[in-house]
Amino acid sequence: MASRKMLSFKRAIILAAFFLIVFILLRRSHTSANDPEPFRKPPPKPAGASNQNAGAPHNPSTTTYTSEEDLPPKDQTPTAQKVMKDMSKMTLYEKLAYQYPYDVETKFPAYIWQTWKWTPASGEFTFRDQEASWTMQHPGFVHEVITDQVAVHLLRLLYAPVPEVLEAYNALPQPVLKADFFRYLILLARGGIYSDIDTYAIRSALDWIPDSVPKESIGLVIGIEADPDRPDWKDWYSRRIQFCQWTIQAKPGHPVLRDIVARITKETLKRKSENLFVSKEKSVVEFTGPAVWTDTIFDYFNDPRYFDMSNSQNNITYMNFTGIEAPKKVGDVIVLPITSFSPGVQQMGAKDYDDPMAFVKHDFEGTWKPESERHIGETN
Repeated sequence: MASRKMLSFKRAIILAAFFLIVFILLRRSHTSANDPEPFRKPPPKPAGASNQNAGAPHNPSTTTYTSEEDLPPKDQTPTAQKVMKDMSKMTLYEKLAYQYPYDVETKFPAYIWQTWKWTPASGEFTFRDQEASWTMQHPGFVHEVITDQVAVHLLRLLYAPVPEVLEAYNALPQPVLKADFFRYLILLARGGIYSDIDTYAIRSALDWIPDSVPKESIGLVIGIEADPDRPDWKDWYSRRIQFCQWTIQAKPGHPVLRDIVARITKETLKRKSENLFVSKEKSVVEFTGPAVWTDTIFDYFNDPRYFDMSNSQNNITYMNFTGIEAPKKVGDVIVLPITSFSPGVQQMGAKDYDDPMAFVKHDFEGTWKPESERHIGETN
């Protein structure tokens, strides 16, 4: 009897061991070799991973590991990634580059900026057709008509870190000087399109850059205002090729805008100290208008900081643009032919308003000039 009980006890132990082995084998067979272990310690974080992945979008298809050491303490706010620099030792150009960085691969901001004494809501606003053309050609864009009073407060907000710029703007004695300066300032800080209030949008800015040119390679779009191939061109214009600044498209921070803002700021503060600004209307062109704008663009085209000049036999001059009938790409700048922003002027090779390259119609009001000078250079 005792031997039977002993046998049953041994059999029970053997059966229990058998079922335990079968259970373990079955459990392993249902676990994939690729499944992570449930309590596996996260792998060490690669050196520099925090910098490489900063700001990268989360991809739900990838597995990420974060150890407790990587998490900030609960009572500590994460610090900003941009390290603050001491701007007191920077030049004006460096301050502008630091405050308004440039990234050519970003999209052109969907802004349209215009300035006038009154907004479209005012009964005294007389440019409704022109203003409306920009809205109709650019649905979805933010379109702002900025008055002089609003411009002051807007620039205080945008340029508070660079007080020299605000001092220069406030020191300018004439509205036309401030209007010129404002267009460069707003495009440097925010980008988008600036166009004078007396312009019509014939075609959308989406058509300004040729389809063959990647938009992520362009940061500035400009047009030719004047291409006077005549012996007396100096009697009518300041430069042999003159780029217009009544319509400009730019990405924020572009070096051309940075340079012209620095130039005008320095020159204004110099003239302020000398108590000598502008004596005649024509000097506006040299101070803040298309002459200094054109000079700044050509200086950029020939600047070794931005262009490899080692293979260039000569500098880029007006000869590279005179007579062009199609857009021309120079680095990250598109130069449009005279027809694009000056169609219908019936001179200098400009074609009519229905030409495929006609983008903007300018009425040449020149309200800051005397009546006798508002249409200088046009032929009847």
